[in-house]
Amino acid sequence: MNPNTVAAAYRTLRERGVIETAGRRGSRVRPKPATTARDLLRVEVPPGVRDLSEGNPDPALLPALAGAFAAAAAQGDREPVLYGHAPVEPELARLARAGLDADGVPDGPVAVTSGALDALERVLAAHLRPGDAVAVEDPGWGSLLDLVPALGLRTVPVGVDDEGPLPDAVRGALAGGARALVVTDRAQNPTGAALSAARARALRAVLAEHQDTLLIEDDHGHHIVDLPLHPLAGTTRAWAFVRSTAKAYGPDLRLAVLTGDAVTLDRVRGRQRLGPGWVSRIAQRAVVRLWSDGAVDPAAVAARYGRRRDALAGALARRGIEARGRSGMNVWVPVPDETGAVARLLHAGWAVAPGARFRMSAPPGIRITVSTLSQDDIEPLAEAIAAAAGPAGAPSRTYV
Repeated sequence: MNPNTVAAAYRTLRERGVIETAGRRGSRVRPKPATTARDLLRVEVPPGVRDLSEGNPDPALLPALAGAFAAAAAQGDREPVLYGHAPVEPELARLARAGLDADGVPDGPVAVTSGALDALERVLAAHLRPGDAVAVEDPGWGSLLDLVPALGLRTVPVGVDDEGPLPDAVRGALAGGARALVVTDRAQNPTGAALSAARARALRAVLAEHQDTLLIEDDHGHHIVDLPLHPLAGTTRAWAFVRSTAKAYGPDLRLAVLTGDAVTLDRVRGRQRLGPGWVSRIAQRAVVRLWSDGAVDPAAVAARYGRRRDALAGALARRGIEARGRSGMNVWVPVPDETGAVARLLHAGWAVAPGARFRMSAPPGIRITVSTLSQDDIEPLAEAIAAAAGPAGAPSRTYV
């Protein structure tokens, strides 16, 4: 067979996400289809079991939307948005840019996308080609870990501690050929990690050595976290910074603000024009009203989530169980037997997320969303986790 035909076949398989290549180590068939969602790695929650597995915000902390949308719809009646009009509400861009400026995010154009994952997909597609490698946090956001191979790209795991991605791991990934790096600034899912000032300086130094890296930052914890932002944006030539409204204002808003370097934003907006065109200006105007009216008290929301995380972590610590959760609404608990821990907790009346939804090479664990926990829940839940985690040193197993 002609070698060119073989090469073309391999290229087609790689672009469709069927195989992945690793340089001189050759090619291999992916262990599962690229479009298989990690969210399928979940347990069915029977009646009477508390569901702490979904990663949702506390509905009681979300603002009422009726007034904001009524005002936005009334404005739409007076000033209809038609084809050819600006895709971004001017006041939304102004408020978003003011907030980004206050947090030290470099100047750049503003776009609006249908949530953070939409923004991540558009930015990755604007710069990378099938077969390129993307450095991602491990453990990290399961949806991103699904998205990268679905685009025909390769994931390169980067370890994370409470202060964010480990600089040496990032350096190794970039030196090994990763063309992009995705970092969660605060409320990292699933561990709750948040970039510290020292860690941000160290990562900027690494990125300065790799100026051609596409840097994407996800600040989905905006307005639910009281820790300061330490952005990396601007360290590389191509960069993007995403801020979602989902956690603070409601997932169904499907709205995120995106900024970045001029070339990246031009590519993203150009491709967006050829697809959905724009995110509803009615939704954008509703978000403007929510922001302007102070519908969410970020300090109060952060404090509520913080008290729940700290209470659970403290109760687990008293039982000799390690837990991570520096910010956000999740707590990550390493366990020696992931499958057993999930099953035993379900039997005890608590549904938690198996760590396999969020990790590649990281050790087993479980993710607990604390959003709806009350003070009365803490001790029973901690006792159940301690019983389910099993003895230290037990052989590691994974959830399948």
